[in-house]
Amino acid sequence: MLDILKDRTYRHLFLAQVVALLGTGLATVALGLLAYDLAGEGAAMVLGTVFTIKMVAYVGIAPIAGAFADRVNRRALLVALDLVRAACALALPFVTEVWQVYVLIFLLQSASAAFTPTFQATIPDVLPEEARYTRALSLSRLAYDLENIVSPTLAALLLAVMSYNTLFLGTVAGFVGSALLVVSVLLPSPKDSEPRGIYDRTTRGIRIYLATPRLRGLLALNLAVAAAGAMVLVNSVVLVRGTLGLSESALAWTMFAFGAGSMAAALLLPRLLDRLPDRPVMLVGAGLMVATLLGLATAIFASGLHWGVLLLAWLLVGFGYCAVQTPSGRLLRRSAHPEDRPALFAAQFALSHACWLLCYPLSGWLMTRFGAVPALLVLALLAGAGILLALRLWPAGDPTEVAHSHDNLPPDHPHLKGGHQHSHALVIDDAHPRWATRF
Repeated sequence: MLDILKDRTYRHLFLAQVVALLGTGLATVALGLLAYDLAGEGAAMVLGTVFTIKMVAYVGIAPIAGAFADRVNRRALLVALDLVRAACALALPFVTEVWQVYVLIFLLQSASAAFTPTFQATIPDVLPEEARYTRALSLSRLAYDLENIVSPTLAALLLAVMSYNTLFLGTVAGFVGSALLVVSVLLPSPKDSEPRGIYDRTTRGIRIYLATPRLRGLLALNLAVAAAGAMVLVNSVVLVRGTLGLSESALAWTMFAFGAGSMAAALLLPRLLDRLPDRPVMLVGAGLMVATLLGLATAIFASGLHWGVLLLAWLLVGFGYCAVQTPSGRLLRRSAHPEDRPALFAAQFALSHACWLLCYPLSGWLMTRFGAVPALLVLALLAGAGILLALRLWPAGDPTEVAHSHDNLPPDHPHLKGGHQHSHALVIDDAHPRWATRF
């Protein structure tokens, strides 16, 4: 897996992702402490609003940014967005009102909503071979999991010798470091696309996404991931600190179990995906999450909650979570022409976060109103419904590419430019939209 780091461009992009993630992790800890300083016992409401603002920015801004990402220099765009994020983080220690936090978080997360899909759409152009790209996806998943472990640990060490406001400077350093690493390499230029109106450009990624059976299946699996993931991320603190009465370090170990399961899957997936298609791997991963949630609900109902059982459950959920998440980039890469990738990755970013926007509050409400067992059962059923939808929407015989005839197209049609010796993973345009429905 580490062989792909020999590619200088990818190595710098990967390191940019790592330092930005570390900075973001520090900001997460600092933001909670800032909210408590500003709002006291109302900090939970402040953080809940901050999270809602983040999801709204992700869902609303990503498609708009993706629509225009192929019209500007990628390196300049990514660096500019990193600097915007750094400026917002730099301003956070100086706020004195809650509304100022909301404004800065909206600006920061809007920049992230534009940065992340553009960054993700660049990697397939840097690593065009699918095997190498698969390893890059697994390495990226490892980076996210390690960030969940390293950032809180680093924050705890720093807080022992300095105030929490200093953590925001670490966030600034992370974004500036990311910008410097991006500017140090040459990135592939975005492919020229046909002139289109603003509405067409803004909705194109989502229209391609929803016209493609494998991506409709991916959206259903995103729902399964969000349902199971929300149970872990929202309710672990209640289970560990409230139900079990354990310490803060026990909560850290519980979340470590989830990350360890995800890391284990990330290490195994590259070789597994060399041998097996994406669809069965992702469906089994989603099925593992559902089975684990149901098993944990049964165990709690029968004999109460035990920490060891919870650790094992979150380990298995983390494994299934990664098994669904990691191959998704391969599906997106196959399902659009290079010039449409930024819009398609932006559509995935927006639609997947719409699933999280549904599941996060649902998970918290179920746990608060009904308790652990009903929350586990309902979220397991929701994840199971996602699997059933995926089975229906994503045909089992889905080919990697669909060969099709251009015999009836005019000579100047863009699909005929540059020769006739090719097939497309996806064709969607006004000339022959029927190919999208037959894909």
